[in-house]
Amino acid sequence: MADEADIYDGVRSQFPLSFGKQSKSQSPLELIHNATRRTTSSAAASTTVGSADDKPSASEGANSLPPVSSSSKDWADAFRKPNPKNSKRNENGDKLLMGPPRPPAGLDKGDRIMIGPPRPPPPAGGADDEEEEDEPVVGPPRPPIGGDVEDGDDDDEPVIGPPRPPPSNIESDSEEDMDEEDEDFGYRIPVSNEIVLKGPTKVVSALAVDHSGSRVLSGSYDYTVRMYDFGGMNARLQSFRQLEPSEGHQVRALSWSPTSDRFLCVTGSAQAKIYDRDGLTLGEFVKGDMYIRDLKNTKGHITGLTYGEWHPRAKETILTSSEDGSLRIWDVNDFKSQKQVIKPKLSRHGRVPVTTCTWDCDGKRIAGGIGDGSIQIWNVKAGWGSRPDIHVGNGHTDDITALKFSSDGLILLSRSLDGSLKVWDLRQMKEVLHVFDDLPNNYPQTNISFSPDEQLFLTGTSVEKNSKTGGLLCFFDRVKMELISKVGISPTFSVVQCTWHPKLNQIFATVGDRHEGGTHILYDPTISEKGALACVARAPRKQSVDDFQANPVIHNPHALPLFRDQPTRKRQREKILKDPIKSHKPELPMTGPGFGGRVGSTKGSLLTQYLMKQGGLIKETWMDEDPREAILKYADMAAKDPKYIAPAYADTQPETVFADSDSDEEKK
Repeated sequence: MADEADIYDGVRSQFPLSFGKQSKSQSPLELIHNATRRTTSSAAASTTVGSADDKPSASEGANSLPPVSSSSKDWADAFRKPNPKNSKRNENGDKLLMGPPRPPAGLDKGDRIMIGPPRPPPPAGGADDEEEEDEPVVGPPRPPIGGDVEDGDDDDEPVIGPPRPPPSNIESDSEEDMDEEDEDFGYRIPVSNEIVLKGPTKVVSALAVDHSGSRVLSGSYDYTVRMYDFGGMNARLQSFRQLEPSEGHQVRALSWSPTSDRFLCVTGSAQAKIYDRDGLTLGEFVKGDMYIRDLKNTKGHITGLTYGEWHPRAKETILTSSEDGSLRIWDVNDFKSQKQVIKPKLSRHGRVPVTTCTWDCDGKRIAGGIGDGSIQIWNVKAGWGSRPDIHVGNGHTDDITALKFSSDGLILLSRSLDGSLKVWDLRQMKEVLHVFDDLPNNYPQTNISFSPDEQLFLTGTSVEKNSKTGGLLCFFDRVKMELISKVGISPTFSVVQCTWHPKLNQIFATVGDRHEGGTHILYDPTISEKGALACVARAPRKQSVDDFQANPVIHNPHALPLFRDQPTRKRQREKILKDPIKSHKPELPMTGPGFGGRVGSTKGSLLTQYLMKQGGLIKETWMDEDPREAILKYADMAAKDPKYIAPAYADTQPETVFADSDSDEEKK
């Protein structure tokens, strides 16, 4: 029988240019994902309680079938020609045969050969039975007469027919691995492979993945927002657009609309911006009057924003929080004023910043984290105001960086700069349900995220000084309230933002420090879909010789000074006027009043001189004196000690000798 691949090759040869046949061999997906597999150093940084990663994978051991990425020819050969190495062996090393035993070798054709299993023992005597013994029995033995056939796995029952073959290697190994995972760990976290979206020059403080999982937004402390598209991105992992929403202001929050056609950008400025899916600016919210004391009378925030989030249901409503101590609800169709202003309840006078805010999954409740460590929750209903429905005064001892509702509306998670993560029961908020400590947090944008089934929740940790532990991604069990896994993301960078996308089944984590940042994407090729799997397998375009373009060289011999015409006077004057030095106009003498014989000068330019004059320490009376009297007071001194005129006539005194005149008119 001809091979299926050879038949296809013969059919393709009848078409022009080998129709349907790839000209270049594609690298298998297995090799591509091996290149992105997390290194042993990263795995060493991870500690898992009963992790399934410690168990042997289903692809190891007896399974020698080619991977799914292999060609159909390899699969056909594997099934038609089974590998003898995969045969099961017993304890002594002998191969276990499948099916009935082979007939003994060396027998003549005339000898009777018993085919099939051995004959059953003959029943109790009879002539008829003895006659039947002479005939060979072909096939499996008959069931015992009068025996009841019952379903069961009892070992005492006789086995009828040939022995069953051993179970398939693939099914047994995969089932055993799945059983071990379910018994020992029970969680399948996609952390086997990893890629990094690089580019930012500082820590990445904001992250947003659209609902379909096709586009990723990352905001950084370098004032930029980078946009990534998995559908058009290749293995180089470069962003297709870079934005700078507010010059000189850090990006603090990013949020997609429910339809993923627009996104919200929150920076350190007082004005949030709305962009479309391609990064074009749609509008900017108004800034309030900073000289108005009552925040309810201002049209917008008056100081820097801290966080913002789009409504989970309504595509026209967003929520923002600010350092001015207020939360505001906006309508994206009106950028000139907000819909409602929320002023939290404060334990002291003055303005206390609102560090974070969030909606619940239905948009019926709003939670805010206040700078004094309190947590306040408002129910969005008819006639609601700034008075909170739930107020926890001593939620944390430091600023709250993130709040997160569960989808069932029973659990609230809070993260703080005090290095703790607290779990609250919304039905009983007087006491905390559980506290997880020793989670360093140095960034006010560190958040919390749930797994797709909400059985786990995760958060990142920061790198501390004089500590050997790097940035970690910690996973917690919601039911058992315990830490189940720590995944090392970076040995030197802190983990700030994290999210577990439900459709892609991939984990996004942002890291960075003062000099560099990035977004890590963790995935598993066996359980993850699209996203990183699509762009990693897409090789970048190779450069061709035709892409080279040399810079043109222009040869103009007439441009040499030898062939150049002498410029005319008009052109010389035009050239001189273009020269800033030669065409510089001399400065005109200063006009106007002055002081001390200098025009344009004042009595004194120093503050000290002015104060001394005003205090009477420096007195100037020359403007009130008579010039004649001021000169005559030196007459006696000039007569006693002449210096200029009198010494010239000392030899001719008392007669004064004048110069003789040479003109004739003076003689007449």
